Amino acid sequence: MRYKLIIAASFLVSFKTNFWGFSAHQQINRLAVFTLPPEMMIFYKKHIDYLIENAVNPDKRRYAVVGEAPRHFIDLDMYGDSAAHKLPRRWDDAVKQFGEDSLQKHGIVPWFLPLIKAQLTAAFKEKNAPKILRLSADLGHYAGDANVPLHTTRNYNGQLTGQEGIHGFWETRLPEMFSADYNFFVGKADYLPSVSKAAWRAVTVANAAKDSVLIFERKLTDEIGITKKYVLDDRNGIIQKTYSAQFSQRYHQMLKGQVERQMQASIKLTADLWFTAWVDAGQPDLKPLLDYQPSEIEKKEDDKEKSTWLQRIFNARIEGN
Repeated sequence: MRYKLIIAASFLVSFKTNFWGFSAHQQINRLAVFTLPPEMMIFYKKHIDYLIENAVNPDKRRYAVVGEAPRHFIDLDMYGDSAAHKLPRRWDDAVKQFGEDSLQKHGIVPWFLPLIKAQLTAAFKEKNAPKILRLSADLGHYAGDANVPLHTTRNYNGQLTGQEGIHGFWETRLPEMFSADYNFFVGKADYLPSVSKAAWRAVTVANAAKDSVLIFERKLTDEIGITKKYVLDDRNGIIQKTYSAQFSQRYHQMLKGQVERQMQASIKLTADLWFTAWVDAGQPDLKPLLDYQPSEIEKKEDDKEKSTWLQRIFNARIEGN
């Protein structure tokens, strides 16, 4: 039992560094709330703690729920040159061309965003407060992932180029170190005439930044040397090898605001998707939902669902075995 707990704890530490850092996802959802019109903000701000706390639910489900993982990424380089411009925008057309199994294997985030936005629109029409909150929190997560360069390539962690660890470095360590100085003013939420176009625009821009992420890391490693690249860091009582402050600072400078721009884009896309869903639902009055508080039954069901995710994660088959 003790061995399993150690493995579980180790897994959770590594798990938390594989995606936009948990704090970054939470920050994206929190800041998106303040771009909304007053008619929406009154409800979203009332439940901002929920939107922040549950911004990371899709990552927690990733290894526990069948079909969850592909929603976070797309391996554009598996589809040849200029794939971001050539791939079918309609899911049905993509399935006809490539087959659903192949699409799922290489990620579906730009096709999935319109689907979950449509689900949020339906929740607004129903004036279903718990569903609005749950889908809003999830939608912010997927919008954030669509803006991450390494979520658009099969070399997602530098594993194909000897740069293992770069995923968590870009997504977690850099925002943790430098986001306090970022400018997160992105203006007001705007209506999206085409959610599909917005989703594909996000992954296209993110993919265009992928080469810089990898090339600059390699260049700086050659320049600064491997001994100065890493340090040992105590995280929650667990000693980990991580990127040094010197290496992180230099790399962040070389990227010239790239992480900041992608976080800004994540906040804006999240807010635009929430707003568009509300408008498409007929701009329902959210004031009657202000008094919503989860019932004890809802809380128990939520806790049960999350504990099920955790149990499935601990019992998951280890890759390579």
